[in-house]
Amino acid sequence: MLANKLNPKIFEKDVEMKAIRDGYGDGLLIAGEANPDIVVLCADLTESTRSQKFAEKFPKRFFELGVAEQNLAAVAAGLGVSGKIPFISSYATFSPGRNWEQIRTTIAYNDSNVKIAGHHAGIMTGPDGATHEATEDVAIMRTLPNMRVFVPCDWIEAKKATIAAAKLWGPTYIRFAREKSPVVTTEKTPFTPGKAEILWQSKKPQALIVASGVLVHNALLAARELENEKIGTVVLNLHTIKPIDEEKIASLAQKCGAAVSVEEHQIYGGIGSAVAEVLAKNHPVPQEFIGMQDTFGESGNPWDLVKKYGMDAKDIRHAVKKVLRRK
Repeated sequence: MLANKLNPKIFEKDVEMKAIRDGYGDGLLIAGEANPDIVVLCADLTESTRSQKFAEKFPKRFFELGVAEQNLAAVAAGLGVSGKIPFISSYATFSPGRNWEQIRTTIAYNDSNVKIAGHHAGIMTGPDGATHEATEDVAIMRTLPNMRVFVPCDWIEAKKATIAAAKLWGPTYIRFAREKSPVVTTEKTPFTPGKAEILWQSKKPQALIVASGVLVHNALLAARELENEKIGTVVLNLHTIKPIDEEKIASLAQKCGAAVSVEEHQIYGGIGSAVAEVLAKNHPVPQEFIGMQDTFGESGNPWDLVKKYGMDAKDIRHAVKKVLRRK
């Protein structure tokens, strides 16, 4: 059943809706107040990336570099090896999309203490269309040595991930969605980097659902509906993609005997691939993949796009039933 310390209105129509990116702005303020070495850099998207609160409170610690994402990464790399803790923010299609080589060579290769905030990620970017909907960012970032990758499921978890990144040494990528989405967690919900959290657990689980980001809520909706159909599941919130919680995923997969990965990202190279790697290494079981099926998105209402591209609760439910037939 639903885990403790989650939003009690999670299944109600009036569940609180708030943008995950808001957690970045709130987290930056808290981290910045606690540590004067934290600095923030932006690429002409201060308001959209929610960096403006930090800029207003700490103007001498904020740097606007303009539309120059390669410079954004390189300048931050220098700060990161000089005792500062730089956070850089832009749309994910531009950072890490446009400046991936600079991130690789100046940040990751030098193990520079830079935190990369990729905003407007996934098709939840909606009206901006395919050119601004980063659905490949997790794949390109998790391959980099020294890089940590967070994908928070709501604004509260995004705030916690931002604060945690400031305290942890090393390059870190955090993925943020633009559109308002259901608030799944609370301030009391556990968040430990590298440790996935069980949000739902049936008494007799038959399938493991590993979800991340805004689709965690859809995974929970699917789990409740499946429970009504006498199909037990475990829903695991994989907020840390790297380092991945290999032990918990393998253990739960062994217990359930089947797995479904759920992500608002290409199924190639993202969360589904990371889970498949863990299962192949530890305990292979049948797996189905919910996510972008080797296609670009398009302009439209974010939630309509989620349905169109097969990432709604009913699609997750169908994937669970499909994988159970393969057990």
